[in-house]
Amino acid sequence: MSVLGHSLIEAAEAVRARRLSSTELTKATLEAIARVDPTVRAYIGVDADGALARAAEIDAKLDAGDELGPLAGVPIAVKDNIVVRGAITTCASRILAGFTSPYDATVVERLRGAGAVLLGKTNMDEFAMGSSTENSAVAPTRNPWDTDRVPGGSSGGSAAAVAARIAFAALGSDTGGSIRMPASLCGVTGLKPTYGRVSRYGLVAFASSLDQIGTLTRDARDTALLLGLIAGHDARDSTSVDSPVPDYVAALDGDLAGLTVGMPVEYFGAGIEPGTEQAVRAAIEQLHALGAEVVEVRLPHLDYAIATYYIICTAEASSNLARYDGVRYGHRGGGDNVIGMYTTSREAGFGPEVKRRILLGTYVLSAGYYDAYYLKALKVRTLIKHDFDAALASVDCIVAPVSPTTAFRIGEKIDDPLTMYLSDIYTVSLNLAGLPGLSIPCGFDGTGLPVGLQLIGKPFDEATLLRTAHAYQQATDWHRRVPPTAAVESGGA
Repeated sequence: MSVLGHSLIEAAEAVRARRLSSTELTKATLEAIARVDPTVRAYIGVDADGALARAAEIDAKLDAGDELGPLAGVPIAVKDNIVVRGAITTCASRILAGFTSPYDATVVERLRGAGAVLLGKTNMDEFAMGSSTENSAVAPTRNPWDTDRVPGGSSGGSAAAVAARIAFAALGSDTGGSIRMPASLCGVTGLKPTYGRVSRYGLVAFASSLDQIGTLTRDARDTALLLGLIAGHDARDSTSVDSPVPDYVAALDGDLAGLTVGMPVEYFGAGIEPGTEQAVRAAIEQLHALGAEVVEVRLPHLDYAIATYYIICTAEASSNLARYDGVRYGHRGGGDNVIGMYTTSREAGFGPEVKRRILLGTYVLSAGYYDAYYLKALKVRTLIKHDFDAALASVDCIVAPVSPTTAFRIGEKIDDPLTMYLSDIYTVSLNLAGLPGLSIPCGFDGTGLPVGLQLIGKPFDEATLLRTAHAYQQATDWHRRVPPTAAVESGGA
């Protein structure tokens, strides 16, 4: 097997056992990036020198017999809205061109503490606003399964890097499906943790009550390890919850006996493609065969989730992005006065989707419309949360599709914002409710594109989702399938 075919845990074990050096592993990954990424465009920037220096440092410490963390020597990628000290962080936007972060995000500190080698920053929709990674100011990322198609978004670069075997894992962020959607479309495992489980310190804000850092990996076992390392309280993040972090890997017992799974009827209505529905229903049958009881549940306010989400997220974006004015950092335009400088900076710096959301958010927050839109959306958000609370009171987790379709063609929906927004119909409700969600590969449609199964859990019960996913992945091999545009041969992972 190529070294790039190892899982995250396998690669870490090989380095610790000295069967493989971190330098060898990092060089192989960098060579694969040079070969594959000109086609996939998963990365915005790669720090080859820094990665090799870090790998050499890890090897020297291992040779000296030092105790190192569980990720010692393994190359990992980071989405470009998570700051890394000394690295350029642009959020795939022209307005932050050239901005170098002076500090590490908490999750990056924890990766470094675990011994990871940071490869570079992955591509994304600008400021995480999008479902396809076409809104990047750099270039669209392409799906490794079919490079004429999107990888999903906004964490499309991270998902594509993991799928193409040019990173052993990656961090992403999820505001309305931005980890789970690309995980589904690229055939990898993507986790949005409970809001507050993972620190957001160092995550560039899009919508602060919805944003959550999470993981993209090859399987549930890798996810369990990585989540356990980045989760936990952080005093620098006021929304971080001071709650014990379980041993997620130890919870992967492979046994689903006694587990009750809820199947929401609202997720299987009009709009879902037949190939997607068939794969998801087959996955649910597999869970039943593994010992889980499957029952129907209802989420009566799900139809209002998209409208509610796009009012709340745009309102918060309008507020958060007001700081990009050309004064303190990033792109600065010209002008005869300060207003002219603000205007030219923002006009040239932001792309069309970001401008659209700022305008929508400013509108719903305006004096004449606040009660009619924003305040009402907050009330509906509460109803959606109550729906999930009621459903999860009688089941251990909920299973559903991630996306109504598989990956669509690049350019197919970019000029139709409403259709693009509806791509998130199965994912945004979890962000509104603050719940954990996990996407795992569960098959392919008739054209050979991956389909994802979404597991939805109770607050801070990621362990049940990972246990369920691991049992499913022990019985199936969808997560081991390798796309044609990958750094290893098909079947090698």
